[in-house]
Amino acid sequence: MVLQARLLIVARNDDMAGPLSEGLDALGWRTVTARGPYAAEAALSDLGVQAVVIDLADGLGEAEDLARRLRALAEPRRVPILGIGGGRDATPSAVLDLRLADPVYPAQVAMRLDSLVRTAVAEEEYRLRQETFAGMGVELDDPEASPEPLRLLAVGEPTPQFLGLSNCLESSGAQVVGAFTSYTAFDFLHEADFDAVVLWGGDAADSAMAIAGGMRRNSRLYHIPTLLYMKTLGGMTAAEAYSRGISDVASPETPEPETAWRALELARSYRRQAGIRAALETARSLKFMDAETGLFTRELFSHHLARLADAAPVRNRPLALCVLRVRDTEEVAEARRTGWLEKAFPQLGSMVSRLIRVEDTAARLGPEHFAIALPATPVEAARAAADRIAAVISRTAFDGGEGRPPFVLEFDIGTVEVGDTAQVEQALDQAAAMARTGGDSRDWD
Repeated sequence: MVLQARLLIVARNDDMAGPLSEGLDALGWRTVTARGPYAAEAALSDLGVQAVVIDLADGLGEAEDLARRLRALAEPRRVPILGIGGGRDATPSAVLDLRLADPVYPAQVAMRLDSLVRTAVAEEEYRLRQETFAGMGVELDDPEASPEPLRLLAVGEPTPQFLGLSNCLESSGAQVVGAFTSYTAFDFLHEADFDAVVLWGGDAADSAMAIAGGMRRNSRLYHIPTLLYMKTLGGMTAAEAYSRGISDVASPETPEPETAWRALELARSYRRQAGIRAALETARSLKFMDAETGLFTRELFSHHLARLADAAPVRNRPLALCVLRVRDTEEVAEARRTGWLEKAFPQLGSMVSRLIRVEDTAARLGPEHFAIALPATPVEAARAAADRIAAVISRTAFDGGEGRPPFVLEFDIGTVEVGDTAQVEQALDQAAAMARTGGDSRDWD
């Protein structure tokens, strides 16, 4: 059996690596630890590593040199690298994807790793779309983060400690917007874009945790990092705060410059992620998409799927394909006869675009069936995603025309894993056949 690991931890001793490795293993991040650069390079070459954590105890310069070597070694797979260590005198790193101050908690690191890995997959997808669209004569610019100053929302009562932190953030060049209540905080969050949110909890975290929970329930706000700044956690542990969606926790005993640095590191990482997501969103709106739905055409999708299939084994990532076919119910037959089914497709295409991840690719394969390619996704997770998308759409009432009741759309779904380029058309046909028969990937050899 070949050992596989999701996370490589590079550290000369177990002071940080031991507890972190044990905690992350318990959270499903199978870890392997390397004591030096040569062991790290060997582990990255031989194991299915998705991300790297480097202990910065030996200095930022040495860690950045190693990060450059590891990143070059992993090409074309994009491996995010997180450094642990830093404080009030820490400087931003153009090499590391993110720095966290020690001590860290496994739940905290796991949440940041999930975000970094997803950003890496999205960046890989964008590079592949650049190649696909170049074949269509369209050049896509490289994704770039906005050059504007980092923008943070500070939520809480204007106590001296909280105002001191806000002043420290502003002196670092960030723009800080203050909100004294949760109501004004959500008004700001819905009206403008922010790179991070700082929540002042004071003596009680209830209000701050309610805001963090509300952000995690909103798809647009879900990924914005939150730093909880408070005197005491009361009955709640830091691990519990991280498990409930908080990205970092600091207290007034933490020097304000260090707390500001921690908030700015989260904001910087999110700004880069947002730039990649924005680039992918732009790539969805090009003129040669399907005119009615705004999704990929079958021809464009076939070209891109072949490129995805080529890239998946090289990057050591799975690739899943879903086909959703409109179920031929009586009300769908009536909507088809009256022409209102076709009129529903622009709305349907828009819904599919919103329901998939930004790194996924959705296409209209035929008049009434659609496909979704999901990079870095095993087939079981892809089936769950397709079921969720179909369930959301099935609860939507589409206009049936004057004097006629609205109708709903249900789907038959087929899901397969794509092995290599030679199997692309076969995989499409197989998934489409499953959708016609109501089968799933377990029915096929």
